[in-house]
Amino acid sequence: MAIDIGQSPKPVLKWAGGKWRLLPQLLRQVPATFDAYHEPFIGGGALFFHLAGRGVLTRTYLSDANPSLIDVYLGLRDEVEAVIDALRSHVYDREQYYAVRAHNPEDLTLPERAARIIYLNKTCYNGLFRENKRGQFNVPFGRYKNPTICDEPNLRAAARVLQGVDIACRNFATVLDVARPGDFVYFDPPYHPVSATANFTAYDRNGFGSKDQRHLRDVFAALGERGVRALLSNSDTPYVRELYEGFAVEQVFAARAVNSKANGRGKVAEVIVRNY
Repeated sequence: MAIDIGQSPKPVLKWAGGKWRLLPQLLRQVPATFDAYHEPFIGGGALFFHLAGRGVLTRTYLSDANPSLIDVYLGLRDEVEAVIDALRSHVYDREQYYAVRAHNPEDLTLPERAARIIYLNKTCYNGLFRENKRGQFNVPFGRYKNPTICDEPNLRAAARVLQGVDIACRNFATVLDVARPGDFVYFDPPYHPVSATANFTAYDRNGFGSKDQRHLRDVFAALGERGVRALLSNSDTPYVRELYEGFAVEQVFAARAVNSKANGRGKVAEVIVRNY
């Protein structure tokens, strides 16, 4: 399949483990036809934006357990111009960064909350999205030459493809309550760590450990038994290989989007798993 990634909206957030560079490998695994599309770990949403930009999605369900992340997509879907207006007030400045980071989201409107997360994501260290146990964004200020904080054309393009999409803050396992035979689910969870020093799963306050990985595997298997096709990405580790033994597993290599050292951003092995 010839893939012109430039035709679709790009992800509005930088995301550790984002799938923009892996789209060609993922698209080879996506079913040719399906009914509803589900993405229970929306993250940066690279696959969603690509498919939606080509008009191949009919009914779509996007979710994540992180309410701050969901606020971004709800804000873009429902009030994109207000989000853009709020983003225009933000500048790349260390003092403003920490002031915005310290804001209590409960004191902000939905567009302001969405703009806050987009701004922090675009200006924080390495584009990380990390929260502490209290749900507070805790990534330090990043060093950039001239970061694009408010990409108005892409924000509006993202808003267009989000129209009519079901967006909710919920646990990944609730896909079992929503998905129906003939649907397609893409899981892009926090990855199982490849080493003790690479154990980063703090995308939200609850983390994502081995117990969660096993639960995800059980949901993945249950979907297949119900006639729901599911595709999953994860790190290529012995633990993940053992979890998904018996399923179709393909090794792929992806460039690291985030690493504290530039020479540590080479290609690393990942797996794409299918239940069909």
